[in-house]
Amino acid sequence: MIVAVEILGNTDGFLHAHVWPRACSAPGRNSERAQDRPPHRIQPRNLSATHCPERPGPMEALKSYGEGMPVPGATSPAVALQSLLADLCSSPVTVEGWETLEPWAVVRVRLGGTAAARSVVVKWMQTGRDRSRTAAWRLRTELAALQFLGEDLGVGLTPRVIAADTAARFLVLEDLAPRTALDRLLRRDGAAAHSERLVAFARARGELSAASAGEALRYYSRRARLGPVDPAADRAGRLAPLRDTAIRHAAVLGAPVDGRATHELTAALDELHHPGPFLALSNGDAEANNILLHPSGPADARLIDFEYAGYTHALTDAVCLYVPGPAWMTVGDPATTGLADHYRHALARGIAEAEDDQRYGYGLAAACMSWALVRLQRFALLDTRPPGDPSRLQLIATLEAAARTAEAHRALPHLTAWTHRIAALLRRRWPDADQDFADPARFPPYRARN
Repeated sequence: MIVAVEILGNTDGFLHAHVWPRACSAPGRNSERAQDRPPHRIQPRNLSATHCPERPGPMEALKSYGEGMPVPGATSPAVALQSLLADLCSSPVTVEGWETLEPWAVVRVRLGGTAAARSVVVKWMQTGRDRSRTAAWRLRTELAALQFLGEDLGVGLTPRVIAADTAARFLVLEDLAPRTALDRLLRRDGAAAHSERLVAFARARGELSAASAGEALRYYSRRARLGPVDPAADRAGRLAPLRDTAIRHAAVLGAPVDGRATHELTAALDELHHPGPFLALSNGDAEANNILLHPSGPADARLIDFEYAGYTHALTDAVCLYVPGPAWMTVGDPATTGLADHYRHALARGIAEAEDDQRYGYGLAAACMSWALVRLQRFALLDTRPPGDPSRLQLIATLEAAARTAEAHRALPHLTAWTHRIAALLRRRWPDADQDFADPARFPPYRARN
């Protein structure tokens, strides 16, 4: 059988495509296998680069595409995926149109045919000089994590993998539309309008950890089949080296870490590196832009972007509820809004130790302090920016939110005092950033940085 698929644009390595079957007089190369499958149903499959040797890589195919139409005489972008999808559908598909999706600047392709509409998302690693965006291991990690959760654990929290070609460096995933990213809803309407969506966010983070706890060996067995992986590096976290830079910046500011604060910092990092029962799978970026849900009615949330997935301390995924991430100035008090309880109850279904106040509080405080240090490493950059730059305010708010979280859980008192001292020094250094972040009128929960 033949499948006609047209890919119409991309930004940051993402494409979207809808797939409809249509009649075709020419049989496909694998029509006999297709007859064994339910009509018009896409089935998960992994394909090797040698499966369709005539197929160009997706990036090469896209080079021939411009202004929504293939370049005459050049390879159509459809060819890059046609061979892949032809082996997965029970009848042909055709393209009717496309639209750009905001805010990601990707496209959704509209197709038509004899069956009901469906869609796929195609994601690949780009080629270029930016190694952080082109590393092939990121694609392998995402593939392993999504298949592990969906196929091994049966967790319905992520998009389904339809097909993968790791040599050609792209994945075909379930399209989660009409869900939208939570951060977009919060920016548009504010947190008060989406309290139930935030609850879904908190629960999803806890459910991911609860479902994956105790399953590290199964995940790494699957991941190792796709290429080398370092579980110890996953536990430490990809941003761990930034903490050393932050400690040097603190000394420059006049707040060197020493004495009992040093001891507590060492103990906190040891907690994160050796999480014990709190070892769970994280997507590596637990922020509101990486969860898609319905804007109204049942949220039916899905977590996305698993390129940096790995087993680490589960409570690193809770930090986003307490301490602002890169997009936010403030996130409010999750204890007051109830988000803290929703997350913790979901987590405790798979990690019983989450019910232990002392152990839970210590791990959470350690995770929040670690994140605050990661953000402090930006000090030298922010110090060069003009007065009024929102990132300066955000850094102070981050440090103080981490310290408040540790105080609320009666953990790491000397490290907390050191963090407060750094924030106070920054307030004096940047008078424009010396503001009251507790003012709900000026700094409501999930106020965007920009």
